[in-house]
Amino acid sequence: MKPFTLILGSSGKTGSRILSRLKQSGYPVRLGSRNASPAFDWEKPESWDFVIQGVNQVYISFQPDLAVPSSLASIKQLVNVCKKNQVKRLVLLSGRGEPEARACEQVVQNSGLEWTILRASWFCQNFSEGMFLDQILGGSILFPQVTTKEPFVDLDDLADLAFESLTTDKHCNQLYELTGPELWNFRDAFQTIAEETHQTIAFEELPLDVYIQTLKEWGLPEDTTWLINYLFSTVLDGRNESVVSDLELALGRKPKDFRTYVKETAETGIWKLPEKAI
Repeated sequence: MKPFTLILGSSGKTGSRILSRLKQSGYPVRLGSRNASPAFDWEKPESWDFVIQGVNQVYISFQPDLAVPSSLASIKQLVNVCKKNQVKRLVLLSGRGEPEARACEQVVQNSGLEWTILRASWFCQNFSEGMFLDQILGGSILFPQVTTKEPFVDLDDLADLAFESLTTDKHCNQLYELTGPELWNFRDAFQTIAEETHQTIAFEELPLDVYIQTLKEWGLPEDTTWLINYLFSTVLDGRNESVVSDLELALGRKPKDFRTYVKETAETGIWKLPEKAI
């Protein structure tokens, strides 16, 4: 019988893709989300034992991000529960350029279990499934002043590597830094989406502190604005302005570039602006 796999964040951008690959290949899976039965909730560690019993490997996607102060204690506790339940392997989704994420990586690496670390740059899919989609559909982007370029990574590539990490021994005890093949600034990224969809998308930049204050005035929760401020001030300070070949070496093929992602995603209609009332 194929080993049982728990996908934490099974309804999220990465987890849902990995889950689909496992199901299509006939691997038994357990969903790790608050809406699953049994439910997994990062804020209710007393329930983790029941969810992890009988699991052979775990894909770990921490919510909302490993950058938050509570992540290290949660990952330590999760690793202990996994060891108690004789889990064999952990695959951790990590963030590129996040010191807090590095600390969580070390917990997994020192666990005594088999492990793979997927240290990812910003996702291409943040433009179509994440924080930028509503603004694109609104035809107007309000954005912090950022000059740093980012090597956006496509989640289908990440999911392919995560699937292999869970189902083969090829990536056992390996840390991969995952980037796309090119550096992009955000203005050009949004402009490329506008050109591919034949739409006008306005782009306005604000100083980061003004941008964060604007988000607060819009009613975004404090923990959300804190994380956004962290990502733009820390992760996008230039430390990640480089392309790494780990993904190509691990998969044996070139990762998807941002223009291809935009073209394929535009064809789905997800960025089609609603018709304006006459």
